[in-house]
Amino acid sequence: MANVETSLKEATTSIDGVLGVALVDCSSGMALGTIGGGKDLDLTVAAAGNTDVVRAKLRTMEMLGMKDENIEDILITLGTQYHMIRLLRSRGSAGLFLYVALDRNRANLAMARHQLKKIEAELEV
Repeated sequence: MANVETSLKEATTSIDGVLGVALVDCSSGMALGTIGGGKDLDLTVAAAGNTDVVRAKLRTMEMLGMKDENIEDILITLGTQYHMIRLLRSRGSAGLFLYVALDRNRANLAMARHQLKKIEAELEV
């Protein structure tokens, strides 16, 4: 089992092209931990904003009557970046998500998804 800091560090070292990573509480929009970011990527602002994205998607699925309420991840593709949101479902981590910003030129989305799944399995909150 890995704590929040260890898990975030693992994301930055095991995923190519990471610009920043955060563990976010979906009910409050607050980042429980962050690594990376900078003046061009404020991870606390990103945490709050992406909470709205997750809530909107869940609300839309409910309005559509979709039976599958288990979102694995959400991908936002920008000109130079990928932003991934992975909703956590393991051992008491419901209501949390991992947010990762990636450099589009260096990232491998398939490997990033694979690593986030692994990190989720090992994370203990």
